[in-house]
Amino acid sequence: MPKTAEERTRARRRARASLRAISAKEDAAIRAAADSDRANPEWTAKDFRRSRWLAEVKPGFAEAAAQLRGRPRLEQPKVQVTLRLDADVIEAFRSEGKGWQSRINDVLSRAARRRKTVS
Repeated sequence: MPKTAEERTRARRRARASLRAISAKEDAAIRAAADSDRANPEWTAKDFRRSRWLAEVKPGFAEAAAQLRGRPRLEQPKVQVTLRLDADVIEAFRSEGKGWQSRINDVLSRAARRRKTVS
């Protein structure tokens, strides 16, 4: 969510640019759908000038909504690493289908636990 006036200006410019990229056929379909919704009339230039960001109007609500986005934080999040493995190892796990990276993680976790018990 844009916080500064400069960020808001850039966001508006990006929005306007994306609107210019809409074809005439897409625009007609969007306008027809909007015109059929009498409970939600099209905004005028005056409406846009009077509009405010949610964070300006209800900061507590905006912050709470932002915290609800995405997956909950893990107590022990995984760490991204670059690891070189033999091609046949990768192929063996990939051939089992989706979740191959999680299966590699499971095998490595079990091996790490075994090493701790041996030590």
